[in-house]
Amino acid sequence: MSDVGIGVIGSGFMGRTYSEVISKYCSGATLKAVTCGSRAAELAKDYGMDLEPSVDSLLVRDDISAVFITTPHHVHAEQSIASARAGKHMLIEKPMACTVDECDAILDACKAAGVYSSIAFSQRTRKCNIKAKQLIDEGAIGRIVQMEEMSLVSIGLEGLPKWQSDPENLGTLFGHAIHNFDRIRWFSGKEIKTVYAKCGSIDPKAKVELSSMLLMTLQDGTPVSLWSCYEAPKPSFPRSQFSVRIIGEKGLIDLDAYGELRIATDGEWKVAETQEPIDWQGKGFLDPVRLESYTLQCQDFIDAVANKKPPVITGWDGRQAVAAALAAYESSASGKEIMLSS
Repeated sequence: MSDVGIGVIGSGFMGRTYSEVISKYCSGATLKAVTCGSRAAELAKDYGMDLEPSVDSLLVRDDISAVFITTPHHVHAEQSIASARAGKHMLIEKPMACTVDECDAILDACKAAGVYSSIAFSQRTRKCNIKAKQLIDEGAIGRIVQMEEMSLVSIGLEGLPKWQSDPENLGTLFGHAIHNFDRIRWFSGKEIKTVYAKCGSIDPKAKVELSSMLLMTLQDGTPVSLWSCYEAPKPSFPRSQFSVRIIGEKGLIDLDAYGELRIATDGEWKVAETQEPIDWQGKGFLDPVRLESYTLQCQDFIDAVANKKPPVITGWDGRQAVAAALAAYESSASGKEIMLSS
């Protein structure tokens, strides 16, 4: 079986992340070309890819079967639909698109073309999250009755790429805490039914929201909260960058995706899994520890394309997370609880 030819659309932080992962850690795929962004020429040189002048010129290549879309959020829909119409499978960097209608248009285009779409919900392939999902599915804590999600970071505006401050790409709840919406659906196995939210920013210079608090219910009425803040004073709170606390009928889970997963089923806490820390200061964002999660998801996507089977994470997952995040913005603006369509 020949390798899956990969095209990369976008040459920034995530474009380089996926190029590193595909070239060094995944099997069954070969990088063919890259386009878009001021760093595309450098990325092409570093990873032995061709440099294409446009998305259109990349998509007409016969040696490319799948694309990785790593551009700013507001162009995801246009590029994804064009990719589907060109017959290319796609892994889209989260969030899937900026409106539910755009997500639906991507799904429709993929269905019409017979191609797969997957969304980069890389938290699903972090060690502690994988173990927690296993324990939940095995019934270790019984039925979930409450969840408290947190995404608290003290980086502020200066810690984010400049394009993420543009209102056309929406805010941090949409761009980052989108992972939390996905984890809620994934862990519970249920859709989010209602959303009530307050979204805003402490920093008066912010053009997008940086802090949000949400109260949601799942299909069966289970209450779920989400606290997202990208402007907390340093050092922020421990065990809160991407964390969740879950109350089950017969046990508890306290999960820090970048630290420890703890479970209590007999009156005492036990460590069920540990995530090795990422060496941001030394090895940087290409630290193999950080890339473990991306490797697992990319390999699943590559195998899906090669074996003509749907990837584990689908475009529908991306669509549902977008719908919940946008409902939060609508709720905050209107002061009302928003009910999501089933």
